[in-house]
Amino acid sequence: MEIASLITGPVGVNTYIVYGKNKGECIVIDPSDTELVNKKLNQLDVKPTAVLLTHGHFDHIVSVADIQRQYNARVYIHEIDEPGLRDPKVNLCDMAHIAIPPCHADVKLKGGETVHESGFDIKVISTPGHTKGSLSYAIEDNGRKALFTGDCLFRLSIGRSDFPGGDHKELLDSIGKALFTLDGDYEVYPGHMGASTLQFEREHNPFMRRWSRKQL
Repeated sequence: MEIASLITGPVGVNTYIVYGKNKGECIVIDPSDTELVNKKLNQLDVKPTAVLLTHGHFDHIVSVADIQRQYNARVYIHEIDEPGLRDPKVNLCDMAHIAIPPCHADVKLKGGETVHESGFDIKVISTPGHTKGSLSYAIEDNGRKALFTGDCLFRLSIGRSDFPGGDHKELLDSIGKALFTLDGDYEVYPGHMGASTLQFEREHNPFMRRWSRKQL
């Protein structure tokens, strides 16, 4: 498994390209700059079979319609956040005063599924709190473990919960109960800022240390 990272979109989203299993194929996570994504895909000589979305806010979905159309890539998102692919009130385009091309998901997820794309088995984890339909994706390949957390878990921080559908307690519970309980360590690739590891966040994330004390 190889992972390429790009900073894309109007507020610096981390877009990830996961490749190296099936020759010429890849997965794109949260694409938000069509030109940059296409340039990187050409450099890597891969084409996406799927677009995995961590949630439906505009900054994570700017290029979804383009990638879906150009590559016939399947779009995956939680069923609750799926309307955000079209509705500017749901995806916060109204608040940001921008417009993005609308589209529909090919697969509406609930959490708990295993998705098979580009040779990878991808575990879908429901992690609400930033939005009701926020998802994280866990991929294991040849001993390497990667966890894509969107706007749920950041390096030494957590996502916002003050947007519509957000819930601070729900967010903390998602991290503590759904992510921190995963077996072993994972490389953590968040929706913004730098990468981390799951064990580092278990030990050092200040928000989660407070959460852990409250659970005792």
